[in-house]
Amino acid sequence: MILAFIKMNVRPEKRKELLQTFQSIVPQMRTEKGCVDSQFYQNAEDENDVFLVEKWETQKTLDDHLLSHRFKVLMGAVSLLSRPPEITIHTVSQSSGLEPGIPTTQVGIQDLSI
Repeated sequence: MILAFIKMNVRPEKRKELLQTFQSIVPQMRTEKGCVDSQFYQNAEDENDVFLVEKWETQKTLDDHLLSHRFKVLMGAVSLLSRPPEITIHTVSQSSGLEPGIPTTQVGIQDLSI
């Protein structure tokens, strides 16, 4: 599986426009061949930080997406950002969930409750 993370910082006066663009494009992206999932997130601490997380079956399906009209529209939204987007791509060969009943301290997770 291929994971693509796109971190963006939108200019405050353009936030609504960027969100509308993503709300129209992301559901369409999910229908592309090889797309496992695509989600759009907004940082709870800074509403101008937004993230697009995409999961693809293979590098080839991601490459096809990067050449698609939808991705070109998405990259056209760069003019709404305060700085260039940060794009990180990860190849995942294996993943697993946390087993129920395992204390989080055994896997290095700290309790951050206040």
